[in-house]
Amino acid sequence: MKPSVTYLHLLKHTPFFTSLTTEQLRWVISHSHEWEAQPGTVVAQCDGSAHGAANNQGMWILLDGGWQIEYGKQSYPAGHADAGKWFSTAVTDQACRLVTTEHSYVMKIERADFDAMLEQGFAFDEHLDAGRRYYRELFAAPAELVK
Repeated sequence: MKPSVTYLHLLKHTPFFTSLTTEQLRWVISHSHEWEAQPGTVVAQCDGSAHGAANNQGMWILLDGGWQIEYGKQSYPAGHADAGKWFSTAVTDQACRLVTTEHSYVMKIERADFDAMLEQGFAFDEHLDAGRRYYRELFAAPAELVK
């Protein structure tokens, strides 16, 4: 993946972030990293253990493009308009990969920074809840893994 610049005027139109104020968007930009990824790029990989999930809980947000979850020899869409428009390896203790399906822009927010955003009241609940339902069904994961 190649580092990319996050522009406020584009970020405010990205579905995950549309409910945020300009000040909150600036905070997101200063506490995240945007990447450009070509089709077939592995964005994140779950190692199949609860220990691995606990150690790598950064949040990935799809800004533009498309991605899918590869799990159990199958591919599952987690696209821009779908419930899975965010991803964290913490959602499962199963082996899986998050892979781009087209030219894409993705953002990574480290877990501590994302937790700080939640503590400050950033309006992510609707998106997080939809993603939790999607991943819980996909991985048949125990609720405690999908936080």
